[in-house]
Amino acid sequence: MIKKIDYYKNLRRDMFILGLSIVFTIFLVRFGVLDKILSVSQGWSVVESFIAGLFWTSIFTISPASIAIAHLSKSIDPFTLAAWGAFGAMLGDLIIFYFIRDVFSEDVRGAIKDSRFKKILSKTHFTFLRWFGPLVGAVVIISPLPDEIGLSLMGISKMKTRYLIPMTLILNFIGIYLIASASQALGV
Repeated sequence: MIKKIDYYKNLRRDMFILGLSIVFTIFLVRFGVLDKILSVSQGWSVVESFIAGLFWTSIFTISPASIAIAHLSKSIDPFTLAAWGAFGAMLGDLIIFYFIRDVFSEDVRGAIKDSRFKKILSKTHFTFLRWFGPLVGAVVIISPLPDEIGLSLMGISKMKTRYLIPMTLILNFIGIYLIASASQALGV
């Protein structure tokens, strides 16, 4: 006998895990853990850039990471900062993407499987969403907006990891480079 999956229960579990990660992130920011990590790695520009890039991907850590990138651009070449920051951001994006693609998007699909929303979508042909979701996701990743939105669009459209890795690396490099160059040019 095939066991029926309770997608609503899984969605509640996913939301609980997301809530815990939000609390953990607020803890990191509120108690200055990010500042302490960056101060410990002071003088190691590669490590500082990587850590700033890692935190540049989340809605909850993008503000301190952007400030760290602007601060680091005073002492590090924007190209080097963007290169190592992009590797950190790519790692952060992959963690978020795997959660969204493997767990969250499957639960969302299962929860709306028999809903009215599914019936409406089946009667209309939204084939353009197969390429539109990743395109909008790429625009969000390159911008200083949180990557979760773009990664959600890519995860729901079932983008393969072999395309995601180079895409996020390049897009995050461009975004971090633009921020580092602008802050260096403005003297911020």
